[in-house]
Amino acid sequence: MTLQPAYARIADALIRDIAAGRLLDGARLPPERDMAGQFDTSVGTLRKALAILEDQALLRRVQGSGNYIDAAGMRDTVYAMFRLELPQGGGLPRATVLSVDTLNKPSDLPAFGTARQATRIRRRRRLDATEIAIEEIWLDADSGRLTQGQITASLYETYRDVLGLWIDRAEDRVTLAALPAWTPADFNGNAGDTVGYIERFTWSEAAEPVEFSRTWYLPDRAVYVQRLR
Repeated sequence: MTLQPAYARIADALIRDIAAGRLLDGARLPPERDMAGQFDTSVGTLRKALAILEDQALLRRVQGSGNYIDAAGMRDTVYAMFRLELPQGGGLPRATVLSVDTLNKPSDLPAFGTARQATRIRRRRRLDATEIAIEEIWLDADSGRLTQGQITASLYETYRDVLGLWIDRAEDRVTLAALPAWTPADFNGNAGDTVGYIERFTWSEAAEPVEFSRTWYLPDRAVYVQRLR
C-alpha cells in the first residue's frame, strides 16, 4: 500500500472534521505550534497540511489573528462517509491492506453493480494507533479493477484518482455480527465473536450501487457516529 505523507494525512483528518461538523464554519484553529503538538508533527509539516485546506478554499488566514475554517461552500465529500470514531471522539482513519483479489461475486453477497466479478479488498482499520475494525470491500468489475499497489489510505480517493470513479452517496446498515473466519490471528477478537457490524452500499452516477462493503468493528474501541446539520 502507498502511504500518504504526514501532511496529507493531517489535511485529510481536518477535512473530515469539517465535513462531519466537528470544525464549524468560522471556527478559529488553535495556534500552529499547539496543533503541531496535537498531531505529533513539526510546525513545517502542519503548515503544508494547512496549505492544502487553503488551496481547497476551506481555510482563511488572517494576518495577526490566526487561521479560520471557511466551510460555507463545502459540498458533501467522501470524508463525511467514514462514521467510526474513537469513544472520546475523532481519530485519524488509517488502513492496512491484507489482500486484493478479482473474484466472481459469491452467492452470499447482496446484488450490486452489473458485472459477475468484483475486486475484493480486505483491510485492517485503525483510528490513530488504535486498531478498531476489519473490513471487506467489493468493487464491481464494470467500475474498474485495482491492484494492491494502487490503493492508498483513502479508498474513495483511490477510486477517483486511479479509476475516475466518484463516490457521491452511501447507505449504511448497522447491526451486530460474528467476526468472519478470515479474522487475523493477532486481531483483538476471534472469529465467531459478536461485534458491531456495518453493511454499506455506495453509488456513483449509475442507478446501481457500484460497491458493497462490510465492516466488523470493536464496540469497546469505536463508535458509529452520524451527524445531521
